[in-house]
Amino acid sequence: MPDNDSKIPAKLAPENHKILVLGNEKGGTGKSTTAMHLVVALMQEGLSVAVIDLDLRQGSLRKYLDNRRAFDAPRDLVLPMPTEYRVPSEASEDVAALQAAITELKSDHDVVLIDCPGSDSILSRAAHAMADILITPLNESFVDFAVLAEVDPENLAVGRASHYAEMVWEARKSRAEQRKPALEWYVMRNRISGTHSSNRENVLAALETLAKKIGFRLIPGLGDRMIFRELYPQGLTLLDLGPHLNINLTMAQVSGRQEVRNLLAALRFTHET
Repeated sequence: MPDNDSKIPAKLAPENHKILVLGNEKGGTGKSTTAMHLVVALMQEGLSVAVIDLDLRQGSLRKYLDNRRAFDAPRDLVLPMPTEYRVPSEASEDVAALQAAITELKSDHDVVLIDCPGSDSILSRAAHAMADILITPLNESFVDFAVLAEVDPENLAVGRASHYAEMVWEARKSRAEQRKPALEWYVMRNRISGTHSSNRENVLAALETLAKKIGFRLIPGLGDRMIFRELYPQGLTLLDLGPHLNINLTMAQVSGRQEVRNLLAALRFTHET
């Protein structure tokens, strides 16, 4: 639930309504967990949110929302719920239908959040091309780094951009050709471990180098906390927890909530920015 003393910003002007895409052509980076926490955080900021899960096979965000409805129904908690558009299974390659749905949702909502699958797909490419803001969650690993660029195994020097970065470049070029504002690309260090290691430092250094080469902003995401996994079956987020659920927050959970707020601030969606 929102804090009693939180400042709620004015609704976004229609011309500032945003299409926010979470994308990374690799699974296991925490896209859906991040997406759900962003949805609730944005709604607690007073913004209207619509969501689309483009992972038609796994549907992690779709199932997250189903779990949330099932948890809320017998308790009548009135948990914040976004508008949801579900892509029909037979429309898995219907770009025109997806574009029409996004355009309609954008006209009635401050933010349209799209969760893409951890693989290449026609609809994912279309969503990237329409995105105003792209968030790419990335674990601090060279396995995940390889989605963005090659790295020399001997000296860890950053090489040429990989397939996903090239796809984002094409999306940026398409926006420029249509004279749309530049795509804001954020690479989010996600599932951050509390322990330091030489590997973590090497990955961070490589990301900072790559950020300058291909033009993304590197931001911190969410810590590697068991609570994120435990909340999924109930469809809850850290922002939902509190006395109304007979839950006293631990210090780790309070820290996790702050990480979500810091992420929102980095994306410039809060009243402080």
